[in-house]
Parts: sequence; structure tokens; C-alpha cells
Amino acid sequence: MLTRKQYELLTFIDQRLKSSGVSPSFDEMKEALDLKSKSGIHRLITGLEERGFIRRLPHRARALEVLRLPENFAPMAVAAGAEEGARFAPNVIQGDFKSVLPGAAMAAAAEAVDLPLYGKIAAGTPIEALRDHSETVSVPASLLGTGEHYALTVEGDSMIDAGIQDGDTVVLRHGDVAENGAIVVALIDDNEVTLKRLRRKGASIALEPANKKYETRIFGPDRVKVQGRLVGLLRRY
Repeated sequence: MLTRKQYELLTFIDQRLKSSGVSPSFDEMKEALDLKSKSGIHRLITGLEERGFIRRLPHRARALEVLRLPENFAPMAVAAGAEEGARFAPNVIQGDFKSVLPGAAMAAAAEAVDLPLYGKIAAGTPIEALRDHSETVSVPASLLGTGEHYALTVEGDSMIDAGIQDGDTVVLRHGDVAENGAIVVALIDDNEVTLKRLRRKGASIALEPANKKYETRIFGPDRVKVQGRLVGLLRRY
């Protein structure tokens, strides 16, 4: 799942490559996304590269290649007749929202689905999962695929480089299987849960943070159980 800014940047790069065959400059990307510094663009590009959406071409300045687009990809509007360096203008869904789904502004409005909000999960230090079935959260139906889904509120900052911030609500597809590199809810020793990127290293399982302040933790395969895979993110503004 991409953050809204990642989605906007991917769309901008894809449209520029299709229209001119040349990647936009960092200054153009910064202006298009209304960011104050190019360091934010570097972080977004790194995030897109890690997720396999783009790659940087070696030995070529300003050279980016779009490898794939999200399944729900809907090109965002750019002013008619826009020239090189024109401001990027995303489509926006109007309405009174209590929370904003990154990427929802680029998709058509959809029916909402109420998911159980089970409580808080630490994205830094693992904490015991809370199972409060009395609370729910509404998400667009288009965000969900097949299977059972649920939501958790994030506490901590260890996944900020993956676009997941303290206070965000993550949407997860319930299941005990996830591909290597997926962001998952992991149950450790049957009594702790944490939100981390899953890496399999031989017979061991590594739970990687997305913040250099935190260390990767490595466990034996019998100590970690996948409880769900990240499919979406809700954020309050």
C-alpha cells in the first residue's frame, strides 16, 4: 500500500515519462508535490524503489523507470496543455471526512465497510494485542480484497520510513502467510505483537523496522506467527 504522497509522485513520474520520455527533475517533483525540500522527494523515491514500483537507472542522471503501477491506479489530472515543470494537480474527493485514506483522493468514491478496530499495536516496542470488538473503523470497500480484515492503531515511530506514523490506523488482511518483505503483524512467543517488515533468512525470521534508530530482531521460526498482512492505512489530519 502506497502513501498518498508516494502515489502522487509515482503518477507524476509515470505521466512525465509517457509524455516526454524524460524523468522529471527533483526540483520539478518537489514543486509538483508541494514539498519544502528535496530530501522529502529522496525519501519518497526510496520508498517506491523498495516496494518495487520504480528503479533508478545506473550511470544516468535523473533516470527513473516505472516498473509497475498499483492495482487501483487512476492517473491524476494535470492541467491541460501543461508544459515542462507545470504544477501537478491531483483529483480530490470532496466531503466531510473524519479520516483520510492515502490514495483515496485518486480513486472513485466507494461504499464503506466497517472493520473491527482491535486496539493498539506498537511499531517500536512490542506490546500485548488488545481485542476490543466494540470499536470499528470505516474503510472504502475498494481497498479490501477477499478474506477477513481488521484494523489496529499504531503506537511508535519504528515504521516511519515506510510511511507509517504514530497514531495511524493500519488495515490488515487476516492470515498466517506473507511473502518475504511484506509488512505484517507478527505474534512473538504467543503473547506479544508488533508491526514490522518480515524477512526470512535461512531457518530464521527477521522482523525489520523502517527507522534506523531501531535494530532488526531475529527469531527462530517457531517463535513468530504471522497474524495479518498490511493492505492499507488510515490517517487523521
